[in-house]
Amino acid sequence: MQKRTEKIKEIAKRLLEEKKVDLVLGHRKGSIVLKNAPYFAYTPQEADRLIWDGNCRNNPANFLIPYKDNRVAIVAQGCVSRNVVGLISENQVKRENLYIIGVPCLGMLSPEKVAAASPGNITEIKEDNEKVVITTNGSSVTQAREALIRDNCTQCTHRNPVLYDELVAETVKEQDIPDRYAYLSEIEKLSPEERAGYIDNVFKNCIRCYACRDACPICYCPECFVDKFSPQWCGKSIDSTDVLSYHLIRAFHTAGRCTECGACEDACPMGIKVRMITSKPEKDVKENYEGYEAWLSLEAKPPLLTFKLDDPQPFIK
Repeated sequence: MQKRTEKIKEIAKRLLEEKKVDLVLGHRKGSIVLKNAPYFAYTPQEADRLIWDGNCRNNPANFLIPYKDNRVAIVAQGCVSRNVVGLISENQVKRENLYIIGVPCLGMLSPEKVAAASPGNITEIKEDNEKVVITTNGSSVTQAREALIRDNCTQCTHRNPVLYDELVAETVKEQDIPDRYAYLSEIEKLSPEERAGYIDNVFKNCIRCYACRDACPICYCPECFVDKFSPQWCGKSIDSTDVLSYHLIRAFHTAGRCTECGACEDACPMGIKVRMITSKPEKDVKENYEGYEAWLSLEAKPPLLTFKLDDPQPFIK
């Protein structure tokens, strides 16, 4: 991880010194353990604060649109690079304004898994490609890194950047996962009543703070549907009907566009597994649109923007 950090700093300093970019968008060490923060480096000196490790769970592509008229370098692993492709494809940012610093990724750490493996209050985390050393008050424990990464990272099949200008390390081997959606398949087997009860239970603690929406790079509408009053799309309460209306509508808005970056779940203060509902449209799109996965290239046209004259459309028969 340290080698990746040093290479990111080196590239960022060079780009800023040569004035090829106006800023570098990445991460800095957070004020609390296990949580790094988004970071904007405008000078070579500020680039010294850039960092890369398993706590860079924020998706920096979420901050690109406000800087669309600037020349921006962005630190991007597989999922983030796909979101960059999506923003370019949807005409939200321009490719010529971007310099993509690609990072082959080994997965982000799960704070919950790290806490469960810790013998006490965590004071420091050190990691390399294979292990994590968790330090608490007076003791430490070493764990295999693979056992501590987030669920979405364990299911990721695109760890290497799909679009980049420069790589900070050699590409990593992609994971071969026979069934990425096994967890969804179990839910799909439930009866409609059981499924409704399961979903109600998942979102029962939602406080409608919209952190999941605000952390998502593809939720960039100037006015969100939840803020509309004329017409009003859904209620503003935390009643289960209003909560599920919000999450279901947002999930459909992400269909064919979600990269499973996990930023929504990381942002949720209530620990809700938001991906449970956003992954379903992703699965359906892949199964029904010739294996399509979101934003793997600038050339691929999203299914929901595609029309075929010979589309059988059995759903309307």
